Amino acid sequence: MLDRRWLEMTWRDGLFAHWPVDPSSVAAALPDGLSVATHDGDAYLGVVSFVMDDVRPRGVPIGLSFPELNLRTYVEGPDGPGVYFHSLDADDRIGVAVARGLFRLPYYRAETDVRLTATDGGFDAVRFASRRVHEGAPHARFDATYGPAGEAFTPETGSLPAFLLENYRFYTAGSEGRLYVGEIDHERWTLRPAEAEIRANTLFAANGFDRPDGEPLLHYAEPLAVTADRIRRA
Repeated sequence: MLDRRWLEMTWRDGLFAHWPVDPSSVAAALPDGLSVATHDGDAYLGVVSFVMDDVRPRGVPIGLSFPELNLRTYVEGPDGPGVYFHSLDADDRIGVAVARGLFRLPYYRAETDVRLTATDGGFDAVRFASRRVHEGAPHARFDATYGPAGEAFTPETGSLPAFLLENYRFYTAGSEGRLYVGEIDHERWTLRPAEAEIRANTLFAANGFDRPDGEPLLHYAEPLAVTADRIRRA
């Protein structure tokens, strides 16, 4: 981990669900200064659900833990490739306020229920149900049960899983139109193929996208320690 990172956390119980989409549909929703990143000609929209555990500034003994749900895409920016978040929903009033203020990210307050359930396959499945309750924000709901369904692997450089998950930079735009960048640091992901029953997902409509065709590419992520830096002007 890099010593200059000031925020520590662990990400766990994560599902990455990605749909290939036409790059033009993503480009129209990006702020000035960013362009669409593609893999074999496709852009991707990703719905990511997970738990942010023990989120705290370095040196603080006790942190916050809360579920998060985000809709994201992948971009090229002035500081290199990264993630652009269309929305982030979190079940923590303090965490949402801090993220909106310090990181200028489009966080929204949500009511979220996360439960681990035993399955016949011998692993725990995750039930993740989120409903946005942020005043003045478009309604958004996600309800799914998911879990690992294959052997663990580390994404190979240049592969589609690496393109989708091995990202260490995010961009966000302030209300004044300025572009900001933040960086994170962690070991490489340990992933498994995933299976998921998605009963409800209105994140695309809430962010002005048509629902993509076809089934998503699914990955389940093993727990991962993460550090993050403060944002700065891109």
